[in-house]
Amino acid sequence: MLVSLTGVEYRKLGRSGLRLSSIGLGTMTWGRDTEQMDAADQLADFLAEGGNLVDTATSYGDGAAERLLGQLMAPGSVASRQDLVICTKSGTRLRGQSAIVDASRGNLLDCLDASLRRLGTDHVDLWLVQSPDPQTPLDETLSALEFAVASGRTRYVGLSNHPAWQLAVAAAKLEGGIGLAASQNEYSLLARQIEAELMPATGALGIGLLAWSPLGRGVLTGKYRHSIPADSRAASAHLAGFVQPYLNSAAAAVVDAVVAAAEGLALAPLDVALAWVRGRPGVASAIVGARTAPQLRVALKQADLVLPQAINEALSEVSGPEA
Repeated sequence: MLVSLTGVEYRKLGRSGLRLSSIGLGTMTWGRDTEQMDAADQLADFLAEGGNLVDTATSYGDGAAERLLGQLMAPGSVASRQDLVICTKSGTRLRGQSAIVDASRGNLLDCLDASLRRLGTDHVDLWLVQSPDPQTPLDETLSALEFAVASGRTRYVGLSNHPAWQLAVAAAKLEGGIGLAASQNEYSLLARQIEAELMPATGALGIGLLAWSPLGRGVLTGKYRHSIPADSRAASAHLAGFVQPYLNSAAAAVVDAVVAAAEGLALAPLDVALAWVRGRPGVASAIVGARTAPQLRVALKQADLVLPQAINEALSEVSGPEA
């Protein structure tokens, strides 16, 4: 475990040699809800706090997020390529409100080549298959990962949103070769399903866990306790369905507990929710996506926070999944 000069913790990604910041910068809204100026401010603030992991995907804005990140890495712009650990994902594209999954070797490699063009780089640091594809044999999908590493297009590979059994099979097939470095999954006080099987698997296999939406799709910030703000994701035509599953009474009880803990610690609910995820075993980085630069600054303010044990245990108990 390393700490940057600004206090942000760096962690190894599983058993790999890749070191990344314990808070990652998510770009799902870039190029759509987040314009270039705000994205530039986000990236500058993130780097100033010692962050290095930037997470994107071919499906984010149909490539717009990658294109914008590439522009911000251009000579004379906000960031230098060597300052960033870039993670991108392939295999899923949007058609209207529907997701089309295609993890075939040809599509994955075509997507990766397109990502590299948009990013303006010859390689990414971490490349993930975004979703499981029941129509494509896992061996074929894994052959694309092997070729991508062998050809220098990526340094490390992993899976995103895959169940534990697929993760274990993939790790076994790649053992002794390129290896499987990461699993990216939703994880927060409102989404703890991966604790049953996937987290024990990542721990046993030495695979680093990247937690997406550690703030419960924004609900754990407390902004939805009394109403839906007009400028929030839940009020957005294309993201309302993303937030809706957590706007219920069960989630509200967890949010109330987070708010109470935050008030007792003189912190923001966001700080408490994010610190809980970062403190969980095996979590290499919690990926935070913010629509605006001020929202991201709030998330970075307590980047090194460790919750008191009693608070941590109380939150774990109140949000625990049913057996």
